[in-house]
Amino acid sequence: MSIANRLLAFFPGSTSMRGITEGDTDRWLVWLKTEYAGPTVSKSVKVARQFWAQVIRDGVATVNPFAHLRTPSEVNTARAFFVDRAPFARVLEACPDHEWRLLLALARYGGLRTTSEPLTLEWSDVNWERDRFRMEAPKTKHDDGGERLIPIFPELRPYLEEAFELAQPGAIHVITRYRDTNANLRTQLTRICRRAGVKTWPRLFQNLRASRETELAEAFPIHVVAEWLGNSPKTALAHYTQTTEDHFRQATGGAKSGAATRRTDQHVFARFAGSTGGLRRYASGCQPMR
Repeated sequence: MSIANRLLAFFPGSTSMRGITEGDTDRWLVWLKTEYAGPTVSKSVKVARQFWAQVIRDGVATVNPFAHLRTPSEVNTARAFFVDRAPFARVLEACPDHEWRLLLALARYGGLRTTSEPLTLEWSDVNWERDRFRMEAPKTKHDDGGERLIPIFPELRPYLEEAFELAQPGAIHVITRYRDTNANLRTQLTRICRRAGVKTWPRLFQNLRASRETELAEAFPIHVVAEWLGNSPKTALAHYTQTTEDHFRQATGGAKSGAATRRTDQHVFARFAGSTGGLRRYASGCQPMR
């Protein structure tokens, strides 16, 4: 649903722009929060505020009733999920053809916005000699021209080479079979995961891209990663990079020491004994030991 429709869903179509009050927009914001996630609510408020500012400049209204609204955070970590390589490899094996494998590899190992960006990729964009490919991103075209160069990462290369070997003579686009914008690729990916015996994760394609950005951010400066993946360092840190279990294992040096394990066990036992109260009643007596 567009932002205009979100306004019309709450305000009757006959409502005068001059008649909308700050109290009305307060109630609209409450309604938005019951219907949509934080990022959607925040974007809706910002666009409504900008739209009303233009309405004032055009002389249609004199007051912006949306100006006072405080938007919620656009960062939504509730559905963040790091897609580990082992289960993802099983998903790749369960793909029905090489184009599906490449489509997923471009998301997980190339960090592309799927499904929009892989569909714009052409074979003329791939520079095999310099190990990189050019990506045109419609989403960022108004900001930076929408063009960036991305390395052909070692994890991505086998799937790109496979598709190149199997491409029809004269083929223009790298992905040819799933170009219909009405194709529900998320439903098909859900079936592939089920076939692979892998539980689906939230935001199927977005979290593939986020997982790749998390990996790259550990090996390269964030401004370099952001340039490759087509976002700002601020956006990358806020919306894409994640904290994984490996980070915790690395920070703690791996497995616990024996002494730490014993202390943890003793602490848990002490809490259990203190909370039950009757534990001592059932324990048998024993002699002191050195």
